[in-house]
Amino acid sequence: MLLYNKAYDTVRKYKMLSYGESVVVGLSGGADSCALLDFLVSIRDELGLKISACHINHQLRGAEADRDEHFAESVCERYGVKLYILHADVKGEAVRQKKSTEQCGRDIRYAFFKKTADKLSAKIATAHTASDNAETVLFNLARGSGAGGLCGIPPVRDNIIRPLIECTRSEIEDYCRERNLEYVTDSTNLTDEYTRNKIRLGVIPKLKAINPSFENTVSGMTERMIQIMDFINKSAENMLEGAYTEKGYKISVLQEADEAVLSQAIMIICKKNNVSPEAKHIELIKKIVYNSGAVEIKQDVFAVSKQGFLRIVLKCDDADSQEAEWNGQENISINNKNISLCKVNKEKFYDSKKIDKRMFDNSLDCDTIPLTAVFRTRRAGDTFTLLRRKVTKSVKKLFSELKIPQEQRDKIILLADGCEILWIEGVGASEKNSVKKSTENIVFISCISDE
Repeated sequence: MLLYNKAYDTVRKYKMLSYGESVVVGLSGGADSCALLDFLVSIRDELGLKISACHINHQLRGAEADRDEHFAESVCERYGVKLYILHADVKGEAVRQKKSTEQCGRDIRYAFFKKTADKLSAKIATAHTASDNAETVLFNLARGSGAGGLCGIPPVRDNIIRPLIECTRSEIEDYCRERNLEYVTDSTNLTDEYTRNKIRLGVIPKLKAINPSFENTVSGMTERMIQIMDFINKSAENMLEGAYTEKGYKISVLQEADEAVLSQAIMIICKKNNVSPEAKHIELIKKIVYNSGAVEIKQDVFAVSKQGFLRIVLKCDDADSQEAEWNGQENISINNKNISLCKVNKEKFYDSKKIDKRMFDNSLDCDTIPLTAVFRTRRAGDTFTLLRRKVTKSVKKLFSELKIPQEQRDKIILLADGCEILWIEGVGASEKNSVKKSTENIVFISCISDE
């Protein structure tokens, strides 16, 4: 049988299954999923597989949905496969989450698959076919996705496998006839209410009239595109390793990258910050890599290119600023940071061989700190006199000269008396409040973030 041979070759080519593994099959009751379950059962003994199945009643089609559920139960009973069932109010959940019914249903399905697979330490097998893959590529093209969209549906993604991904829908139907497999038909697949159905019913037939092997042709193209994107992704990852610093990614390194590698690098940077950018965001961010500036990717999340670095930042709200009094306590908490005040032995401190520069710069003469001093973040008008240089600057100018990223400046902790700054996190003590030979009482300040 053609489907059996193609599916078996796909399993071997992509190393989808090893001997003795557990597999959870997404079973809707349609031809694709019934063919998948039958195929896996046919190789169950050879590979020592432990097979179970999941069925989701989306509660969208009334009695028809209940019919599909009962059918899935009978199929699993016949194969000796345990079935896990979820009843989900997809329509209501889509309204609550402000998603399309299609997207919400997909999210619910995969969440249930994952939960079941995690419980059973199993892989998830879905019945996506070459026909689904072709539809996905056309859908991605229609909405303007990048090169990644031309990769279609991956044969393997994390613990999800798709043994039928190189089989067409007509081959599935042939297999079901040859094996005398019964299946049910989802009536919504016969309407053009959903976007994918419009592609399936209106676009694919016209393309197959031009090229009867259109679905297989797309499968070959997506396989090559996956190989190309793997290469680009590895190149982007390697480039980002050399570009990364605590302040962000070096613009000078990003500017040297090939445009395709830069686009993928931007995608990686965004995803590391839990942001999924659209193609238009990628293009806008590429522009600020060369010209500096900022791009809002989603509400209150920005890509910022400034001072030689590219960063993904959250909009800061100055109203969140807090204060903590200087009152001799050993530990103070402010703005998700812990400030520790430690008394320093005078004799050891003056022996320069026993202290390092960081210790010296962050140690203060306690007797010069007024009781009115507070720990806080910066404010307009703040000034600071640099240690050793004895030059007084505005804190705003100092932060700019030190090239401290803009979004980090409102998070830095200061010890202040009015607008006079006595100590700055990451900078140290002011000239006036630094330790001198005459200092009797010394305190060392350290600041650690809770985040």
